[in-house]
Amino acid sequence: MAEPWKTDKWFISPWCYLPEITKNYTFAPKIKIHDVTLRDGEQQTGVVFRREEKVAIAKQLDAMHVHRIEAGMPAVSDQDKGAIQDIAALGLKNSEVFAFARCIPEEIKVVKACGCKGVVIEIPASDHMIKHAYGWTFDRAMKSSIDATRAAKEAGLYTVFFTIDATRTPVDRLLDIVEQVATEGHMDAFTLADTMGGCTPDAIYNVVKKAIARLKKPLEIHCHQDFGLGVANTLAALQAGASVAQTTITGLGERAGNVPMEDVVLSLLCMHGIDLGIRTEKFCEVSRFVMEKAGVTQPPNRPIVGDKLYEVESGIIAGWFRLARKEAPLEYVPFSADLVGQKPVNVVLGKNSGPPSMEEWCEKLGIQANEQERMAMLLKVKAKSFEKKGLLTQDDFKAIADSVLQKTAVRG
Repeated sequence: MAEPWKTDKWFISPWCYLPEITKNYTFAPKIKIHDVTLRDGEQQTGVVFRREEKVAIAKQLDAMHVHRIEAGMPAVSDQDKGAIQDIAALGLKNSEVFAFARCIPEEIKVVKACGCKGVVIEIPASDHMIKHAYGWTFDRAMKSSIDATRAAKEAGLYTVFFTIDATRTPVDRLLDIVEQVATEGHMDAFTLADTMGGCTPDAIYNVVKKAIARLKKPLEIHCHQDFGLGVANTLAALQAGASVAQTTITGLGERAGNVPMEDVVLSLLCMHGIDLGIRTEKFCEVSRFVMEKAGVTQPPNRPIVGDKLYEVESGIIAGWFRLARKEAPLEYVPFSADLVGQKPVNVVLGKNSGPPSMEEWCEKLGIQANEQERMAMLLKVKAKSFEKKGLLTQDDFKAIADSVLQKTAVRG
């Protein structure tokens, strides 16, 4: 029987499942992904999604079985409002449609009119941001929060109270604010936002525990990647009992980006044995679709969805691949290509190629060559890679092989 850390689809560290580690986890019975690509993702500099593109992306998310789609903020523009209306009217099978609003009752009415199931209502949580970024008094922020959340309740919308800059607010001060809004206004759930990405997993874990115990409300986590800790912080929040992770496709978002949905979902599946029901095999397809619409290029070695993630140049790794691919294909990758919709593992030719690379390519092209001839090919492959400052094509290798074999034939 397969172990949870080693199946036919992934092979990760058994340490993830040590009892002394897992005893600290209190995962919610049901965890949802709340996708914010169409709102927060579009805030990445230079990204513009047209109305019809937002609808097309929403269809892709629904096909992937994403639980909730934040379709946008209707107050931004008529285009955004129209897109939200269009998405809500689709009658999606798998995804609930939410919209984003400021703490303004009139905006709540617009969200309701768009046909959304829920609303995420934002307000700055830190005194310094209320003063310096908004120019408000604290009393104004609190009154706006109470009035807007009450309006959302009256509209029959699932209400998520979103605290901007929560992690730069003293913990007790933050919870006092949220508790007052929950008591005098309304909230179905509370979003803890690490808006500037400046928190650590340990801190997130402990504060999420404290918030859930005090507020007795479902907690949602919204992190950013400014220090590269967004995924770890999101997982820490889920380990502590948060029930919703707010993410974007492939980390699209302002500054360093939001938390990539793919990373969170796959980590939960492989490292925690939690299947969210999301179709991971569509990861690469949907990522390419969204990035094309966004006009954003991702690094080729981007985790999970990078274009060259499953290309092997190193001669040592090519040797592993050749020996293990039939009986133990997960010796050289942590998860199978088909699990995430990747291209199959492929040995490519470049500066770092080695003898196994020559064996692979000679077999691939039906070239008969002895060890000495393959070594001569290898030297030419490395030289050609230096010349091109990159990888070789199949035609490049054919030309090298022909030149080596012709030279051998002449000598013979």
